[in-house]
Amino acid sequence: MTDSKILQINRLSVSFHTRAGDVQAVRGIDLTLYRGETLAIVGESGSGKSVTARAVMRLLPEKTADIQKGSILFNGIDLSRASEKQMMKIRGKDIAMIFQDPMTSLNPTLTIERQMIEPLRMHQKLKRDQARKKAVELLNMVGISQPETRIRQYPHQFSGGMRQRVVIAIALACNPEILIADEPTTALDVTIQAKILELLKDLQKRMKTSIIFITHDLGVVANVASRVAVMYAGRIVEIGTVDEIFYNPKHPYTWGLIGSMPTLNLTDKELHTIPGSPPDLIHPPKGDAFAPRNPYALKIDTLEQPPMFRISDTHYAATWLLDSRAPVVTPPAEIQRRYAIFKRLFGKGRVPS
Repeated sequence: MTDSKILQINRLSVSFHTRAGDVQAVRGIDLTLYRGETLAIVGESGSGKSVTARAVMRLLPEKTADIQKGSILFNGIDLSRASEKQMMKIRGKDIAMIFQDPMTSLNPTLTIERQMIEPLRMHQKLKRDQARKKAVELLNMVGISQPETRIRQYPHQFSGGMRQRVVIAIALACNPEILIADEPTTALDVTIQAKILELLKDLQKRMKTSIIFITHDLGVVANVASRVAVMYAGRIVEIGTVDEIFYNPKHPYTWGLIGSMPTLNLTDKELHTIPGSPPDLIHPPKGDAFAPRNPYALKIDTLEQPPMFRISDTHYAATWLLDSRAPVVTPPAEIQRRYAIFKRLFGKGRVPS
């Protein structure tokens, strides 16, 4: 990772308009993506992860959602205010996206060849023969055997893992500066999931592409990401390096996510969960949104939203427990037991996957 910023999100707020009222899906987040890094955004369903990604791509539904305030700066352009004509030049070419379900990402009525050469001809102005040659090279790069033959086939002739590899190849076709992977392994079994994660990790190293990896599973990104941003109820509640988030988390919500990570190396008789449910974002709580589910909540948590407290140059968390006036609270015994097991199994500077 370098100190060069490629994407800067400032005070971004996104709302969805419903009959019951406006759902404040993303509530004033700040986020930076550096060149060559993989930044993971994790959190429960409905925390605002995918909405943030779609806001960057400007793929929010026009009639029901909009960016209320904030900016998304990419190469000197504020994507939140860019015209659709500008975004059409950026999507696929400069910023590409891998979606969750590869079957719905691909057109079942078109061959893989037709779906791959379109972005190459549109963004890189290649002739058909040149585009086809590049498409075959991309299929080979993502591990599709016999690419010359398989490029003429249809999506239904590929397995789920192979379809996802095709989607990745399409996303990488124009050498984008940023790749957004939105839950790219959720629909796959664990064996294929591991192969896709390893593929993304390898491609990131080879192509130096900056990646935003979105998932609800903290364990998935353990050996893939450089940094992790934890989202809850439309806000980022903690951000830091992978080691900081796994071995020195400060927010009770992050403790809960780590505690609910299933792993074969632990002998738990039952899966730990975070009690309660996320808040109604039509009427967000006045204070800390996690307070009703937080066994360590202070009185101020119900009155005032905590600021981001600095733990290190790379590690910040929004919890009143870090205020100098707060009582000293340590992670629960279950979480500390996991730290010890992780360190024994994986050593310092490594985290489980």
